[in-house]
Amino acid sequence: MSDALPPDRACYVYGIVPVGTPAPEGAAGVGDPPAPVALVSYHEVAALVSEIDTSRPLGTPQDLIGHARVLDAVAAGRTPVLPFRFGAVVRDEAAVTDELLAPQEQRFLAALEGLDGLAQFTVRGTYREDRVLREILDQRPDIAQLREEVGTLSEDASRYQRIRLGELVAEELRTRARAAADELVTRLGPLATATARADSSADQPVNASFLVAEDRWEEFEDAADGLGGDWEGRIDLRLLGPLAPYDFASELVDAQGRRSWD
Repeated sequence: MSDALPPDRACYVYGIVPVGTPAPEGAAGVGDPPAPVALVSYHEVAALVSEIDTSRPLGTPQDLIGHARVLDAVAAGRTPVLPFRFGAVVRDEAAVTDELLAPQEQRFLAALEGLDGLAQFTVRGTYREDRVLREILDQRPDIAQLREEVGTLSEDASRYQRIRLGELVAEELRTRARAAADELVTRLGPLATATARADSSADQPVNASFLVAEDRWEEFEDAADGLGGDWEGRIDLRLLGPLAPYDFASELVDAQGRRSWD
């Protein structure tokens, strides 16, 4: 990548790594087609960047995947990485150095030191709806009875009962989602240095991220597999990782000073 770019080209920034980090090989980033990912270094830190066409709007699903692919490839290589939110674009390589790295070097360096040896693992789970609904009917006689009543009435005559039935089932699903999320954090949280818990929902009762030290990755994965086995048939778990620390990096940076460019 050249220092100065044509007016229709710019520098897309994925995140910050320690100086000397190799660019991820074979990780297709943002753009169509994606340009090679390179590093722009300043003293002890470097930015992961690639050239993009500014006449093409950002934000396609492939762009989002490419952004994560580059960062996750670095994290999987056991290198600390400070990810930027999607869409960080600067004018050219000189601007990366002068406007991004030079003024923020110490903040970036402190954040990278805080992330050394750590990666994010995200656990998401969805209900097996038929199984969970059967459990609700078995364990909540009031809901089961109301369901039977609805089945004996016409659609017009059962309007109120149908609304009430939907409210009761939704409330029960939320209660079970909170309980599942609590169990997830109770069982996996002690294996992590930090936990970020997303709001539970009926569709996705389990959604939490964990910052895990490298020497506990295998133990964490085994524990997640064990929880998935215990929930088999009720909740399908999906473990993602090692990932870049998307849910934790901003806190580390904000402890030193808020980012102003993204």
